Amino acid sequence: MRRPPPLIIAYARITPTWAPPPPRHSATRYPLRLASPSPPPLPPCLSSPSCFDMDTGCLSSMNINGVNQARSFAGQLPTQKCFASSHHASFAVKSLVVRNRGRRSHRRHSALEIVCKDFPRPPLESTINYLEAGQLSSFFRSSERPSKPLQVVIAGAGLAGLSTAKYLADAGHKPILLEARDVLGGKIAAWKDEDGDWYETGLHIFFGAYPNIQNLFGELGIEDRLQWKEHSMIFAMPNKPGEFSRFDFPETLPAPVNGIWAILKNNEMLTWPEKVKFAIGLLPAMLGGQPYVEAQDGLTVSEWMKKQGVPDRVNDEVFIAMSKALNFINPDELSMQCILIALNRFLQEKHGSKMAFLDGNPPERLCMPIVDHIRSRGGEVRLNSRIKKIELNPDGTVKHFALTDGTQITGDAYVCAAPVDIFKLLVPQEWSEISYFKKLEKLVGVPVINVHIWFDRKLKNTYDHLLFSRSPLLSVYADMSVTCKEYYDPNRSMLELVFAPADEWVGRSDTEIINATMEELAKLFPDEIAADQSKAKILKYHVVKTPRSVYKTVPNCEPCRPLQRSPIEGFYLAGDYTKQKYLASMEGAVLSGKLCAQSIVQDYSRLSLRSQKVLQSEEVPVAS
Repeated sequence: MRRPPPLIIAYARITPTWAPPPPRHSATRYPLRLASPSPPPLPPCLSSPSCFDMDTGCLSSMNINGVNQARSFAGQLPTQKCFASSHHASFAVKSLVVRNRGRRSHRRHSALEIVCKDFPRPPLESTINYLEAGQLSSFFRSSERPSKPLQVVIAGAGLAGLSTAKYLADAGHKPILLEARDVLGGKIAAWKDEDGDWYETGLHIFFGAYPNIQNLFGELGIEDRLQWKEHSMIFAMPNKPGEFSRFDFPETLPAPVNGIWAILKNNEMLTWPEKVKFAIGLLPAMLGGQPYVEAQDGLTVSEWMKKQGVPDRVNDEVFIAMSKALNFINPDELSMQCILIALNRFLQEKHGSKMAFLDGNPPERLCMPIVDHIRSRGGEVRLNSRIKKIELNPDGTVKHFALTDGTQITGDAYVCAAPVDIFKLLVPQEWSEISYFKKLEKLVGVPVINVHIWFDRKLKNTYDHLLFSRSPLLSVYADMSVTCKEYYDPNRSMLELVFAPADEWVGRSDTEIINATMEELAKLFPDEIAADQSKAKILKYHVVKTPRSVYKTVPNCEPCRPLQRSPIEGFYLAGDYTKQKYLASMEGAVLSGKLCAQSIVQDYSRLSLRSQKVLQSEEVPVAS
């Protein structure tokens, strides 16, 4: 059982002239006022395709100076909301880390100490999944150059749409990528507030077991934008406020021994009898392989645990936190297939569960390099291009995408890379009874809330890592002023927290959400945070609500996930909800884009011939 001592900030630098930026917050700079978040507000409408957004979310923010002042005016301020996307540089400074030196110092004598430390990128290139992902990438670069490139219209500039466009451009085709809003990223979108601080749609973690994302970073030459953390999983201890329990994966042991060792060495969350019963329960998954994993889609995590005789405490101690981190829902809803897929990736690859943070805001540090790559190869990326309707030809194929501004965008092929809830609003009536589209009704996005709180001091009871809160209201959190270079602040903490499950909270006010968050934080930081702000004070906060995020991975939804190639000639889908082996994740979104692009490249001859026939029919004169 460990409780971090006063923080020791380590910030290694590459040149002697660089120094950490000065603090950007001060109590006098934040009078009580309503901030003006970007993008501008849009009507909160989900019932009409003409009002949809590429992942629906509501944003609001407030700056606070002093708890008493905040209490006086909290009820008087209106809530500013707008839609936001829901589905993350080359800055050569080494990792910022917070080291736990394993000793306690008297609070009056604690101090921040600058030391140098770096966690290198793990060697991922030799893993089977990484090699397979690289081989799929090479398919596009080595494919025969088209005599007449296809013009492919793609709706949605999240990771799925960006990936589709990137790999089509690699194959020599011309993607036209349309994004409804003025920000890239979909579920990894972020905005900059009036103080220059970024707030994001979600807390995004890049695992070693994300081979297509790791290949993508390499192909773009931006591997150094990932800040790798120590190979550990760190859980808060609700029964011992302020303390944490760790699963440390030894670097010297291969998989799956390193994962087994991490579990066996932790005696604070599970007893030995519980570990043994859990291991016995997992034996069928280990022996049955992928067919067994897929067969568990019909069971929730809780049902599977009961069926396998796994003690309830294993569910309570580990899998509630894991379920909320994977899909923002509890084990009594989540399909066991999701858990088994994650465990398989984490245990079968030595560095599969090793985590990295992006070193800055996702739109600039990840999305823009993809956009630059697309444009350098002749593709287009257009913002503020919202689709109103998919217009059809008499034979049921796509005629064009009609935008809300009256523009009509035509192409040789069409892709919808919007979230499943958005696409369902756009499905033409003529397609609605086709099984491929009808099955999508079971796929529904899960609500989630991302909370950012800037405090007036540096919190000490934390790590340079992702932390599992094990709170009934919060999923995971991180002190982004420590874990991320761009958000670094030596004097004040910014906590980013995932509020989940959020079904009962997404419709509540920001004030209620912040108050509930502070009550939970008081348990995680008992010496530093109080719910009434009598200790650490809130300087400001941002609340990002996403009523429909990743699809809800409930039992029996796997058969409803569509292939990227639809039954409509020339029409394709991309998104983490489409058929691919990484479920609802950033890796799943990128892989879905690659598979979508692969289908289009494979269909080149048929699509090219179809376009020629369309042109010829338009040129034939009409008899008088």
